[in-house]
Order: sequence, then C-alpha cells, then structure tokens
Amino acid sequence: MEIKRPEYLKKLLGFKDTHIIKIITGIRRCGKSTLFELYQEELVKQGGVPDQILSINLEDPEYRDLLEWGKLYDYINARLIPDKKNYVFIDEIQNVPDFQKAANGLFIKKNVDLYLTGSNSKIRSGEWATLLSGRYVEIHMLPLSFKEYVSAYPGLAPNDEKFADYLAYSSFPQIMHFMESNVTSGKMKILSRQYLEGIYNTIVLKDVAENKNIKEIGRLERVAQFMASVIGNEISIKKISDTMTSDGIKIMPLTIESYLNAFRDSFILYRVDRYDVKGKQILKTLSKYYLVDMGIRSLLLGDRSIDSGHVLENIVYLELLRRGYRVYVGKVDNKEVDFVAEDMNGTEYYQVAQTVLGQETLKRELASLQAIRDHNPKFLLTRDYAPVGSYNGIKQLNVLDWLLGN
Repeated sequence: MEIKRPEYLKKLLGFKDTHIIKIITGIRRCGKSTLFELYQEELVKQGGVPDQILSINLEDPEYRDLLEWGKLYDYINARLIPDKKNYVFIDEIQNVPDFQKAANGLFIKKNVDLYLTGSNSKIRSGEWATLLSGRYVEIHMLPLSFKEYVSAYPGLAPNDEKFADYLAYSSFPQIMHFMESNVTSGKMKILSRQYLEGIYNTIVLKDVAENKNIKEIGRLERVAQFMASVIGNEISIKKISDTMTSDGIKIMPLTIESYLNAFRDSFILYRVDRYDVKGKQILKTLSKYYLVDMGIRSLLLGDRSIDSGHVLENIVYLELLRRGYRVYVGKVDNKEVDFVAEDMNGTEYYQVAQTVLGQETLKRELASLQAIRDHNPKFLLTRDYAPVGSYNGIKQLNVLDWLLGN
C-alpha cells in the first residue's frame, strides 16, 4: 500500500536548492522519514544520482557512533562529492547534543542542501531559530489527512464508512498497513490500540516525562485524559485545576500549565487562542485545545470518547493547519465562530456542526457568521447530505467534500 503525501512533497520541492535548512517537525510516526524517502525518489526522477543523496536516521543503531556533533559532521563531510550538489538528510537530529554545530557547519557549504527532522520536546518549535540562527524553514507535519487516507484506496469512492474508520482506528500511516492485511474489524481494533499505546507511551514517558523531569506520571496521564475529554471547549488553566481537584486530584495551575506546554511541545496537543473579530486582537483568556489524532482520544477515553460535534471540529482544525492557515477561535459580540483562518491570501471563517437539518439548529449556527460584517468568505461545514447552498453569502458544504477538496 503506497500512501502519497503530495502537499508536503510539494512544499519540500519548493525549497529545493535554496540556501536554507529545511526542518520537518511533527509527532512521532506521522511519516517524516517516509516523506524523506518520497522526496529522495523525486530527486532521482529529476535527474539526480543516488551518490548525491546521503541519508542518516539517528534512531538506527547503525549510526550509533554519530551521536556526537563532531563525529556526525566528519562522517558527512567525508562523503560529500566535490563540485556537485549534495542532498543531506538527517532524521531525528535532536538525538545529537549541540547538533546545531554540525548543521551550521554543513549549511555554510555551497554544495550542500540540508534536510532535518525533529519530533520530540527536546527542541521546542521556537528554539530552532536560536539554535540555527534563523537559517531554516520549518515544515510542520501531521498524520494523514482524510484525503491522504482514502488515496490508499484507488478506485474506491470515499464514504461515511471510511470516515468512521479514519476516526476510530487513527490517522497514523502505519494503521493503513494493518488494514491492508484485510484483518477483521475486531482484530483491527486490537492492532490499532496496541500501536497507539506504543506511540502514546513513548511520548508520555520519553518526550514529556523524561525530557521535562516529571515524576508524577499518574497525574500527567490524568491531565492527558482530561484534555482529551474537553477538546473544542473553551477552558482556562484554573478551571482545569479546579475541576481535577474537585475530582480528587489536587494539582496546581502552574503544574497544569507546564504539563500542557510539554504536550504541545510533543505535538500531541494543540492550543487555539481566541480572537476578537471586531477588535482585531487576540484574547488572553479561555483558549481551546485539540488532539493530533482521534484514535489517541479513543485510547485515552474508551467508550466515553463519543462526542461527534467536537470530534468533527477537531478534524476541521487539523485540516486548516495542513492547508497552511493560522487558526483562531473567533469571538464576535457574544457569539463564537468556531474558526478564524488566516493566510497570506486573507481571512476565512468556519462554523462546524454535525447536522443543521433542524431549522433552530441552522439558525443558531448561522447566527455567529451572520454577525460578522466584513466580506471575507464564510463557511458552514456539516455532515448533512441534503442539498447545500448559500445563506446570504455563507456557503454550506458537506464536510467530507470539503476535506477531499483543495
């Protein structure tokens, strides 16, 4: 089963041969190494030769002697072809202390085009600029979009059943290879759960607890479960602390905040700030949080994970990130707009609902968008297959059609 990642591949090709370090970040097992392989295949197709490509995965024991920056630099430097462009790929660069010394040394060579991946919280997103002196571009990678997911089934029309599988089993690429084996749904649940447990435990125990020196693993996991249960809800650090304390888990706001920052650094959790549409300013209170994958949410919550409206909202949020938007939760008067999405082309507004077949529900969902007086595009995304159209400029779309578009 071959899964293409065309949008990420397009981004990499756009930076090919530019004098800047390309860094792919994202949660563990989202497909960063595979993306490198796809890109290397494309380089060969474009006329490159394999000798010009040097690829190192620092999680592979074969390269265990390269976990010092000087040895890594010397190893690569000795294999560069003079007078030709060399494409150097280093996976999991954060495993090398002071890796920036090797990276910056390679960067100054005119015949090196350098690509790196980093996946855990040893290096927060904002620290790349300090370590690499601003000589980089970061491409943030997520697990499979629904469009990428169904691309593995050529000739099979996407449908509600495939979307249900996408939500239930996870969007991590490896899950697709389990499905390729044509196992029963029961076996599939077991395999996906075991795989997700491995990813989650590695993130919690290594990327978060070990790197942040957190000893109370039980409390850390309870915070993860709590956040999974409140995706899409406006919430404050104090409210999280008060709610957990009332449930018998006394935990201070500062501790909660440090845990949430650690989960965000590991790319398992995303925070979305509120934005005053009329005042054109970011608000400092009541952010929302979303998870990187709905399979992980099911792992954390089990049968309590059913919350179709917020799950759908979570999926739309991740898709907006994939499409390159900066995303906020909108506030206009006393109404909430699910997402304000900004990019270099302008601003778009999105409201997300499971269904609006009832007139009162439709009226309520439209009200927030109607309160916005500018002329930027406005969308209402639902699971409804009833005839969709426009309400005074607000476009209603089936969310699966929207996910498969662009």
